Amino acid sequence: MSRQDFTPIPSPETISKPREAAFIALMVMTQLLTQAGLAQTVVPGQFISRTMGVAGDAGEISWFTAAFSLGVGTFILIAGRLGDLYGYKNIFLISYVWLALWYMLCGISHYSGNVIFFDVTRFCQGLAYAFATPNSIALLGHFYPPGPRRNLGMALFGGIAPGGFVIGALFSSMFLETTTWPWIFYSGAFVACAMVGLGWLIIPKRIGSPDEGVFDYLGAFTGVTCLVLFNFAWNQGPVVGWDKPYVYVLLIVGILSGVLFVYAEKKAKNPLIPPSVINRDILFMLGCIATGWSSFGIWNFYTFQWGTLILGESPTRVSIQFIPCMIAGMCCSLLTGGVLIRKLPTSAVMVIAMACFLVGSCLMATRPVGQIYWAQMFVSCIIMTGGMDISFPAGVMIMSNRLPKHQQGISASVVATTVNYSISIGLGFAGTVQYYLQKNGASEMKAMRGCFYMGIGLSGLAMMIGLVFLGSQFVFPVPGEKSEPDSDSAPAEDVDGKV
Repeated sequence: MSRQDFTPIPSPETISKPREAAFIALMVMTQLLTQAGLAQTVVPGQFISRTMGVAGDAGEISWFTAAFSLGVGTFILIAGRLGDLYGYKNIFLISYVWLALWYMLCGISHYSGNVIFFDVTRFCQGLAYAFATPNSIALLGHFYPPGPRRNLGMALFGGIAPGGFVIGALFSSMFLETTTWPWIFYSGAFVACAMVGLGWLIIPKRIGSPDEGVFDYLGAFTGVTCLVLFNFAWNQGPVVGWDKPYVYVLLIVGILSGVLFVYAEKKAKNPLIPPSVINRDILFMLGCIATGWSSFGIWNFYTFQWGTLILGESPTRVSIQFIPCMIAGMCCSLLTGGVLIRKLPTSAVMVIAMACFLVGSCLMATRPVGQIYWAQMFVSCIIMTGGMDISFPAGVMIMSNRLPKHQQGISASVVATTVNYSISIGLGFAGTVQYYLQKNGASEMKAMRGCFYMGIGLSGLAMMIGLVFLGSQFVFPVPGEKSEPDSDSAPAEDVDGKV
């Protein structure tokens, strides 16, 4: 069957409004659940550490979250390509079956008291979301042609991220106060099973024509090896110290694997990241997203730690303080999809987002102990949300519009890999700062401020990259850049990129 025969059943023109709304909601749920999964150890981390016998060990506690982000960020690189080859809906359903299994095992790890087993289950949960996320985006990107309907779906996908984190934080806090922490993960298994059933019924058939290429095994092996080892070294360093030889040996091997990955991609017939996707502007955009979201990961994790450990507030109270992010996030995403990405150059959109990351990080880093919530933290939450929900939807839309329909999984993979991997790496950087500050006698409060300052440095770097990007677009514009179609009637490209 040719690609032209793969028309979705029902198509965008014939699908009923209730089913279309349910389809979009189901895809957006993947982003909500991913961010909720992140919160599932940010909030109860101190309680879990007591069960696992590592109470007070900041490095081990940060691994609870970093392991999850490592799983998400690393394997997204290949998950989108597998969706292109074997079907986005198939990979979507398999990922949630896998997620249900590892949520159950994560709850059961309570009885083992083994922190390594717990970290492995968190990594495998992240692995499930790594496969679900790009294929959810690809289902939206392939079902709708370029235009307002696709942009709305992408904007909602990005805008739900803060809401997902807040919902995950609130439910985790409720479980902590009413039962034991394993039920946080048992409930996640029930939700994953529901996603399998709903996905089977609601997602239209035949979305996406199978790519006729082959899978790039060498690129996948070298790329995943690079990402895993580089990340592991940075997150393990704060736990055991950088004086341990195996830590920096793994870091070096990871870097060498990255070099091999670049070489393998240049030689591959069907590379994981097609060279046609990457140009100067895309590299600038990904550089902004990587450094900006690294600072967000630090801000997110240590804002909760600050509230519970320094201010002595309950997990529920701290979670409630993040509720304004839900409204601000959705507004920013709709603004991005409806106005910013259509009216402003890519570089200007990224500068706005990076400015939000920088200002939000500065507000939390300088917040005095005992200050009221509304003075700096409330403002920081609103502004930081702007950084998230301007940069992510913009990045996905830009990448999605650069690729033909049968490669939508790749576009989703590139942006989602950058976002989630950067969160994990940012925690590794901050954990290293905290480890050495406390080792040299700094108090817990001063060590946390040092982590916030690390976030300021990363967001400041993001702002510099954004400004260089802005200048380069005006001085040296990239020829032949494709503008975004304004309606759903825009023709889709075929396999050769021809209209």
